Amino acid sequence: MSLHTTHVDWFGLGTIFALIGASFLALLCAVLVPRATRRVASASISAAGFTAGIVLSIWLYIESADGHTIVSGAFYRDRWTALGQVILCGIGLATTLVGHEHVPGWARSADQTRRDDHIAEFYALLLASAAGMAFFVGAGNLMTLFLSLEWFSIALYIMCAIDYDLEGSLEAGLKYLIVGSFGAAALLFGSALVYGATGTVSFHGIATAAATHGLTNDTFLVVGIALIIAGLGFKMSAAPFHMWTPDVYEGASTTVTAWMSSATKVAALLLAFRLMTTAFPHNGHLWGWAFAIVATASLAIGNFAALVQRNVKRILAYSSISHAGFMLIAVSAGSALGGRALMYYLVPYSAMAFGSFAIVAARERELGVPVTLENLAGFGWERPFLGVAMWFFMFGFAGLPLGGGFVGKFYVFAAAYRHGWVWLVIVGVLATLVSLYYYLGIVRAMYMRPSEELQVQPGGTVAVSGGAPAAERLLHVAVGAALAVSVGSLFAVQPLIDLARHAASALPI
Repeated sequence: MSLHTTHVDWFGLGTIFALIGASFLALLCAVLVPRATRRVASASISAAGFTAGIVLSIWLYIESADGHTIVSGAFYRDRWTALGQVILCGIGLATTLVGHEHVPGWARSADQTRRDDHIAEFYALLLASAAGMAFFVGAGNLMTLFLSLEWFSIALYIMCAIDYDLEGSLEAGLKYLIVGSFGAAALLFGSALVYGATGTVSFHGIATAAATHGLTNDTFLVVGIALIIAGLGFKMSAAPFHMWTPDVYEGASTTVTAWMSSATKVAALLLAFRLMTTAFPHNGHLWGWAFAIVATASLAIGNFAALVQRNVKRILAYSSISHAGFMLIAVSAGSALGGRALMYYLVPYSAMAFGSFAIVAARERELGVPVTLENLAGFGWERPFLGVAMWFFMFGFAGLPLGGGFVGKFYVFAAAYRHGWVWLVIVGVLATLVSLYYYLGIVRAMYMRPSEELQVQPGGTVAVSGGAPAAERLLHVAVGAALAVSVGSLFAVQPLIDLARHAASALPI
């Protein structure tokens, strides 16, 4: 009697296995490595895992010109998946560098003694969440989609609450868990309705069944698509599914926030674009308008709510909601140009989002309190490199021609214009004008506000509201890399567009 098993393309899953293997080794550090060397050991394993993931993903990108599904159609091995995995692993490597100095936090006492109780677990969760996202972007059916979504979401829930001595950390983890569960339930229920209408969970199978049986306007299918969009909207922090974002971003450790603000956007948006164009191409008139409406709501709520915020993390959280709206403009177009625009936009956005939160983490450690526009005063003069990087990131967010954010916005507007949605371009331009107020407000706070609270007192001690800046060399390396990607994406436009075009060619658009 012979046992027939499904052929598995192990190389196609290489990035995921590298991340999972590194996660397992990092977790072993928690019990086998002495406390004195646990931080260095687990960070080294994490860096090695993400580096291996980058190398394997680049290799897969080169070797996967003829994209196809593997593992019985459960996973796509193509350039869209591979390039998404490169971005995710790059963000993970930068998070590893910042986490070495900032997670699970530094004691709030005067001597700044490290607490390494859960540092190995943090890196294990970071790698596990990255592996889940790497699997998520290549999902080939609704079952793989949901399982990988829960995979990385559970890791993120714990990461938000891992620094339990930090005020708001446990609250952030609980809020994310509760609201994220509603999002996951909506996605699962929508998937069930789609399966009930088409009889299959495969993306290609759904499209074929809808075309063959004339299910374009089937009630179950339409409601299922709506629920799936809502479920994905929670993960990409798009309005009106954004209600958890400001509180969770503010309450979680800033290093975790930096990871979430960039990586979850990459995973959710890339998967959403593949899912809609592959599984529901005949319903483009429905989900196109749905995403356009969500994009408009995200731009309006994200920008206007950010105007009245004083906490810098909350400002950046609403900025994240706004940028979800910009990227959803590309998704709503549902075209090859939209796919290229989305993939390109995610590169500078991820760098700017991660870099800005990393700089906030440095200021938090220096002050020992949440960063506001008031206590950001003088930061640009005290930490020149981080100050310059921050205003580059803010200008890039605003779409000014100092980084790839300018080209990214132009690209998504071009996709909307070619799709015939001039009104959506006008909404995006108006939102950009509104955003100038709070982005330039952060730059103004760093350079043009008095910094009496941060003056050195007689005797060489520092005032209660301030502190002596730490060296933070690894954080500077991570911020420098983010700055290089953000600014470099403006000068390397054509190579990045070529990469995005080759990646988008894997989709049926």
